[in-house]
Amino acid sequence: MSYTFKRNIFGFMDLLRFKKMVPARRKIFENGSAAPLQETYRVNETAAVLHPGYQTAVLEKIESRTSDTKTFTFALSKPVFFRAGQYVTVGCLVDGSEVSRPYAVTSAPLRGLERELTVTVKKCGFFSSYLFDRAKTGDSFIIGDPSGEFYYEGLKDAPQVVALAGGSGITPFYSMAQAIRDGTEDFSLTVIYGARTEQDLIFKKELDALGDNRIRVVYVLSDETKDGYESGFITKDLILRTVHGDFTVMMCGPEPMYRHLEKELEPLNLPAKRIKKEANCVGIRDVPDKTFSLTVTTGDSTVTVPAVAGETLLVAMERAGLKVPARCRAGGCGFCHSRLISGDFIIAGNDKRRLADKKFGYIHPCCSYPDSDMALEVPPCP
Repeated sequence: MSYTFKRNIFGFMDLLRFKKMVPARRKIFENGSAAPLQETYRVNETAAVLHPGYQTAVLEKIESRTSDTKTFTFALSKPVFFRAGQYVTVGCLVDGSEVSRPYAVTSAPLRGLERELTVTVKKCGFFSSYLFDRAKTGDSFIIGDPSGEFYYEGLKDAPQVVALAGGSGITPFYSMAQAIRDGTEDFSLTVIYGARTEQDLIFKKELDALGDNRIRVVYVLSDETKDGYESGFITKDLILRTVHGDFTVMMCGPEPMYRHLEKELEPLNLPAKRIKKEANCVGIRDVPDKTFSLTVTTGDSTVTVPAVAGETLLVAMERAGLKVPARCRAGGCGFCHSRLISGDFIIAGNDKRRLADKKFGYIHPCCSYPDSDMALEVPPCP
């Protein structure tokens, strides 16, 4: 088979323009100003606010909320921009190990631009218990970039959001309520907040003070009956009695609450994009007590550390004092993305790796547990 090519006059014109390009550029340079370039530009200054990276922060206030929750207020070294509902990592050196955990931001986005940020912590687990029992005002911490996709998206979410909260899962919704009040978010928010007793409700006084035609809170108590409160658990019928019309559901709370609500929401036939669930950190696996060896290579350094079967590979590295990347601790963000060299493992919950990660042998140590001796290639911590 043969092809016939035709010459196009426009091709020669392109060659002519190309020939003139270098002389024209030289002429522009010759006529340019000799003044030095600016040291900084607004776009760079804006990018520094949007992506501040890790920064130091000083703990300036601790407030008790309930018997097992406290709010920690940090003075930041840089302003930070975030969407109401996002989380940050909070970390420090604990008994020789660099440890961090993700926490939903409690404060309003405007306060981040004023170099102040708060998180509310439930006493549960190693680092949260450290904050609860040992942290004191004046201590220095490392705060990571705001992260996560648990926030209002106007292009796909309904103008009305139904927030289903359980226990300390109220924290991102309190931030959203403040953002609506401040005018940085524009949607109506109905919070259905479940807790065991009235004493377990966090931010009740603050939420009640924020209530208006755009913000409404309904409280549900499972372990006591009181006037002004719903009793039992959050149900489909309660949701339908509380809200009308089109809405997006956002859930934040413990895993048993999610399992219950998934069944309650099923008859509503909501589109998948209208249901958002905040991921929980992976916890301890209930398996027989056994310890494996974990060989970790980072750059040109290789070390071997113990790894307990019931704890994630990330926790094993942290316990050994290794500085490793960590952010969501739920397998979703990919920040701890590491290459599996050898060994068997099991993943907690859903396997959120990309297809390419599975094909080329990458795992997320934050949600992977050892089932044998293992070897990993872990990226350096930024």
